[in-house]
Amino acid sequence: QVYFIDNDDYFQRKNVLVDDEGKDFDDNDERSIFFVRGVMETVKKLRWVPDIIHCHGWFTALAPLYIKKAYAEDPSFRDAKIVYSIYNDDFKNPLNKDFATKLKADGAKEADLKLVKADTSFVGLTKLAIDFADGVIQGSETINQEVLDYISAKKDTPFLPYQSPETYMDEFNKFYDVVLDSNTK
Repeated sequence: QVYFIDNDDYFQRKNVLVDDEGKDFDDNDERSIFFVRGVMETVKKLRWVPDIIHCHGWFTALAPLYIKKAYAEDPSFRDAKIVYSIYNDDFKNPLNKDFATKLKADGAKEADLKLVKADTSFVGLTKLAIDFADGVIQGSETINQEVLDYISAKKDTPFLPYQSPETYMDEFNKFYDVVLDSNTK
């Protein structure tokens, strides 16, 4: 089965994240919030209890925060481990300067949002995801160097460097086992 999260205001566009000229959409922050919350609510509604939730790319970067904070006591998410994959998908312009305020209104605490309060760029958002993830995978051969340095410095978070197309399935499965066995966050 496949489930789609949809909203006429946010997703009925010809392009996904940028307009025809390559400019980031001004509401990408709200679209990401809507998408992540929609996925969380769908998981709850369907009564799924995942062991691992694997988030791919910056558009899902809020999921680790939401799962660890807003949904921490929910039976669907209480024991779930979060893996976050980082790609070479930097957005060019910082998200809305009120991004942290929107997240705070959604239940996140001030201390949880210090990174995106100071930095609404791709780097700030990705660091937020890394801080709340139980494991991180480098999904692209090259990624933002500042982000790579940040995850490399976090010795308490399992990290899987980029894997070739020939080996990634086996390596991901081994990595999932490491994350499931770890006592992170």
